[in-house]
Amino acid sequence: MDVTVNGERMSLPEGTTVAALLEKLNAVGTRVAVLLNETVIPSPDQPQRRLEEGDRVEVLTMAGGG
Repeated sequence: MDVTVNGERMSLPEGTTVAALLEKLNAVGTRVAVLLNETVIPSPDQPQRRLEEGDRVEVLTMAGGG
């Protein structure tokens, strides 16, 4: 299936979850916010939330500072 991740088209296997996508992007263990079709997906929901054909995903890295 094809999805768009941070503006780039990406082919993923059917049934890929948000958590699996984060693993593929090497974003596990980092502070990120995930928007799926403009809806925030909380961390506890990411392992069971499956992506679908045509989904738009934005992975935003959280930055700290002062």
